[in-house]
Parts: sequence; C-alpha cells; structure tokens
Amino acid sequence: MPLFLTIPVDVDAMADSIRLGFSQLNAGKIFGAVAVAAICLALMKLLLAVLDRALGRSKLDEPLQKLLRGLFKGGLWFITAIIVLECLGIKVTSLVAVLSVVGLAFSLALQNFLSNVAGGMQLLASHPFAVGDYVDAGGCSGTVVEIGMFYTKLATPDNKLVQLPNSAIVSANIINFSAQPHRRVELTVSASYDAPTDQVIALLAKMAADHPLVLDDPEPAVHVNGYGDNAIDYIMRVWCANTDYWTVYFELMDGLKPLFDRAGVEMTYPHLNVHMVD
Repeated sequence: MPLFLTIPVDVDAMADSIRLGFSQLNAGKIFGAVAVAAICLALMKLLLAVLDRALGRSKLDEPLQKLLRGLFKGGLWFITAIIVLECLGIKVTSLVAVLSVVGLAFSLALQNFLSNVAGGMQLLASHPFAVGDYVDAGGCSGTVVEIGMFYTKLATPDNKLVQLPNSAIVSANIINFSAQPHRRVELTVSASYDAPTDQVIALLAKMAADHPLVLDDPEPAVHVNGYGDNAIDYIMRVWCANTDYWTVYFELMDGLKPLFDRAGVEMTYPHLNVHMVD
C-alpha cells in the first residue's frame, strides 16, 4: 500500500485529540455547537434552494441534475460536520487527512467506474445525441435506447442490445445520423463505354426526379465520377428526409438495373477484349 505510506497520518494523535475534545465538553460548547449547526442547516437549505432554482433553469437532464445536487449536498454536510466538530473543540486536521487518503484510495480503485460517471455527465451535459437517434459511437452503430450515468444502450439494426461504457463513447468520435432533418443519398453505378454519357445522366436524373421522396431542394445531381478500365462510373446524389433515407436508398438501388435494361444501357463487369490479327 505505497499510497498510504506517502501521506503520513498519526492515528494515535488523532485519537488523543478526539478523546481530549470530548473530555473538555461542557454546556457552553455544546450549546454553541448546536447553534452553529442550526445556522449551517439553514444556510444549507438556502444554498440547495438556490441550486435547485439554477438547475431548473438549466437544460441539463434530470439524472445529471440529481447527481450534481447530491454531490453538492454531500459536500455541504461534510463542511457542516467539520465546523461543528471544531466548535466542540475536536481537532479535525488529522481526520481530514485520513479521509483524504481513503478518498484517494477509493478513487484509484474505482477509476474505471468514476471515468464512466464522468463520461455520463459529459454526455448528459453536451447532448451529442438523444434517445431515438441513430448514432455511430464507441465503435458500434445503432439506435440510442437509454443514456445512463455509467452505460449507454444502443439497439443495432439486427435488434441486438449493446451497452457501451460512457468513457469509451466520449473518448471517440460520435457520428449522429439523426441530428439533421435532411440527409443525402449517394449512389455509384457503372455503365458501358458504348452508352452515351448524356443518355445515362438523363436516365439517372429522371429516375431521381420521379421518386416521390426525393427532395427538389437541394436539387438532385448526377455526374460522371470516373473512367474505369471496363466502364464509366456515374454518381447520383439526392436529398431526402432523414427518416426516409433507407427507403430512398433501396428503392433507387432496386430500380437501377430495370431502368438500364429498358433503355438498352449495359452495366458492364470486368472483362478483356481480345483482338485477333491475321
């Protein structure tokens, strides 16, 4: 236990101080301590009322408000106890040192626990996502089910419930796919070099314009994205409501091949042309 060796605490002296303080108690000290305790309790009640009013005006979530109030109230009780003991003539310097050492030892032993609590406080205070948002956080993607003080629960698309430590979430990048009202759908498709580029672009643009869930503003965009070894790559970018993203994505993907087949546009695959020379 090297931690306790680095902070010397004279336990015998502390015990002697407490015994001496109690042996010198009299009616005057007790009355004074009671009066001081009453004043401290009144001040505590006033400070807690001020804190409750400030928290009520804040945008902090209820769990974080309760935690902050509990920590503040615990600190006030500790200060009150120290003041009352001093009024009784009990030296609390050694007692405070012992409590500091014990508190430090507990904080080191519960390091992961406290880091999760700190992460939960940060999430509840900064609001990077809310319950119901689809996010990518802590190396996992899913819909937020619950934001707790220690863990955040995500429901994956295949309905698995994942509990992520808050410390892992706040220490990594967080992508919130539900934060904005609109989202862009981006599709890449390849067509043969034999198909005129203006024809393919016109087909894709009409397909995007005819879809009922695709927004007119921002306007859909279709462009040549690259010239490959076997085909020309086209990119189509359309905008839709966030909740319609996957519907638009899959319906456009499902319609690409039938659209090209009707127009006689070949969707090529890797191949090699061999020219025979006589």
